[in-house]
This record gives sequence, structure tokens and C-alpha cells, in this order.
Amino acid sequence: MKPPPWEKILDNEKVATIKKIQATGPMRKIMADYFYELDRAAREGSPKVAWCTSVGPAELLLSLGFRVYYPENHGAMLGATRMAGSFIPVTNTIGYSPDICSYLTSDIGAFIKKETPLSKAYEGIQGVPKPDVLVFNTNQCRDVQDWFSWYSRELKVPMIGVSSFRNIGNITDGILAGIVQQLQDLIPPLEKISGNKFDIDRFREIMALSKKCTNLWKEVLGTNQAIPAPLSFFDATIHMAPAVVLRGSTVAVEYYELLLKELKERISNGVGAVDDEKFRLYWEGMPIWGKLRDLSELFIKLKSAVAASTYCNSWIFDAFDPADPFLSMARAYTEIFIVRDEQFKEKYIADIVKNFKLDGILFHDCKTCPNNTNNRYGMPERLEKRLNIPTLTINGDLNDLRCYSEEQARTNIEAFVEQLESN
Repeated sequence: MKPPPWEKILDNEKVATIKKIQATGPMRKIMADYFYELDRAAREGSPKVAWCTSVGPAELLLSLGFRVYYPENHGAMLGATRMAGSFIPVTNTIGYSPDICSYLTSDIGAFIKKETPLSKAYEGIQGVPKPDVLVFNTNQCRDVQDWFSWYSRELKVPMIGVSSFRNIGNITDGILAGIVQQLQDLIPPLEKISGNKFDIDRFREIMALSKKCTNLWKEVLGTNQAIPAPLSFFDATIHMAPAVVLRGSTVAVEYYELLLKELKERISNGVGAVDDEKFRLYWEGMPIWGKLRDLSELFIKLKSAVAASTYCNSWIFDAFDPADPFLSMARAYTEIFIVRDEQFKEKYIADIVKNFKLDGILFHDCKTCPNNTNNRYGMPERLEKRLNIPTLTINGDLNDLRCYSEEQARTNIEAFVEQLESN
């Protein structure tokens, strides 16, 4: 069947081409292996399956033999596949507000409807892996605890976790001591559920692998200090998947070695993610998952590289130290950007703007994620004065595309780039 005429018109207008990253093929394979292993563990009942928030104590869970599943990764998949819009209203009908995290509402709605993008991507997988335990860390937001609480009630599965501090300036010994104690308190129930005794040496091995992974991921993102930038923000949101779900494994380390080699080759050959790169931008806030391709193509057309972001840096854990695993884990998961105060955040962004030679900052005002939205209390205006570069706020959401206007966003972005050209 021939495509309808309007599709041909759209195809003719799409002059922007997203450059293929060769490492994508191997990444798809390791992600498939990861999900099939989780599915098998859940079906067979061994090893035990733990659900963990994305910046939760994954290394501790891995050291005790759990297979670890991350519902936020599933939430992102629901957004990227544009399935989320069908499921958010389902969760709203059971009393969860449309104003709370759309990862939460889309994921719970999908579970209620017994649907998942995993079954479409991976033949034979019928649903998300049933958990034996739910482990949270509220360093990102309280929503993750409410999210896991629903599953705990629904599936009659135990939930444990860490309650973190928020809006932190200096990270004091007292703050870290509180987190360390909470991490250590997780061990007895996790030993009972897993059937395995905690082994400090195994914990150190996992931490060492996570340290290698995070160092390589940091180096991958750091390649964008080169001009032209070899990797776009939109590419990075996809290629960060192993850093999220496979940290603590040799597989993740080997993958980022492969990706880093490819990006260094691009730099050597003067190849950028955006041909004829004219402007370099920072993306502050969550991705708009259902619009990654559209936005990527738009910025390519505008010869503007989105070369750095807060979001992708969230899985850089400089503090990891296998010699002192509990304290270093407490520090690493407490010093992430989302936990910090406004003063820290502004300096953090200012340093990246300087180091990556950026021309402007894009703030995503994410409707259902206030904890990872930083434009609402004057930060864009303060940074404009401090850095003497323009900012733009894009209204949208991570998963709920009802909050995003394609026409408005495109018009504002095009006007923003015109402003850069006139400066």
C-alpha cells in the first residue's frame, strides 16, 4: 500500500537526518538480554527480583544476588513509545492526580491494563517481572515511594527503602551518617528475602564495577566538549540505559568502552551529531520522551547541538569508592543534582556552560515533575545575568503529551535560535 499524500509531504520536509551510532546494535542486544534474564528469574522464582528506584541502592541489591528491575526505565519506555497517554487516565480514575509524576500514572495504568512495551519489543515477555521486594530511595522525589506503595499493596510484596534529605547545600557528616545507617538497616530483610548472606567483598566488587561504569559514562558525555559535539542529548538519553539498569556489571563497562571508542573516532574525524554546528545548547530538566526524535530533527535542522544536560549527568557517581562502600554510596546518592539547593544548581550549570562552551540554556518546565524542574523560581533569569547568555523555557511533560504543544514549542525554539544568530 502506498503512503497517503500527506506522509510524502512530511517526508519531503524532513531534511534533517539523525546520524546512526554504530554501538546502538550491541546496546539493543544487551538490553534484550537484561529483560529476558529478569523475565526468566520472575517466572522461575530464582534468583529473586528486586524493584529499585533509578538512583537507589542497586549495588547492595546486586551484591545479595537479586536481579534488579527499574520501573522508571519502564516509565520512560511508555513515554518514548507514546503508550503513556492511554494509561495515565486509568490511574487517575483510582484516585491518583493527573498533576503527579506521569511515570507513576502511566506505569500503574499499564499494569492495571496488563500492557507493556516490553511485550512488543521482546517476543515471549508477557509483562513486567513480578517483584519479591520493592526498594526505594526518595532522593529524587516522594513520588517513588508512593509509586512503590501501590505495588506493595496490590502485589502484597514488602517495601523498604531510604528516606533522603532534600534541598541540600553542603553535605555534612551528620547527613551521611543518617543515610549510611538506613542503607545498613536494609541488609537483614534483604538477606531474608534473597536467601543469601551479605558479603562485604562482593559488595566491593559490585561497587568497583559501578565506579568503572560511571567513569566511562562521564567520559562519554565529556566528549561533547569537542567542537562539533559528537553526541546529542537526544542520543544520550537512549545510550544512558546501561548506566541506569546495568551498572555494577561488566556488560555495562564493556558497552561504554565501545561507545567511547566510537565517539573518539568521530572527534578525530571532525564528525558531529549536527552537521555544520553553529550553536551549542544545554538541556535542563527531564526529556520529553514522546518527542525525542521530533526535537532531535528540529535541532539538527537549526544546526544547533544540544550538547549537555542535567538529566544524563544524573548517573555520574564520582563519590563511589569500593574501599568504603556504604559511606561512598551514601555520598554518591546524596550529592546528585536533584537533591541540592538552588545555589549549588546554579553553579553546577554555570560550570558546564563554561566547560562545554555553550551559547544558551533550554529549561523544560515539566508539568508533572516539579522536583526536576528548575525554572519556576527565577533560575533562568539569574543565569542569564550571571552568564550573559539567553535561556528559553519549553512547557511540556516527560510522558503526558497533553501538556506539550508541538506548534508552540517549535515556534519558540526557532525564535530562540534566531535570537542566538542576532547576538
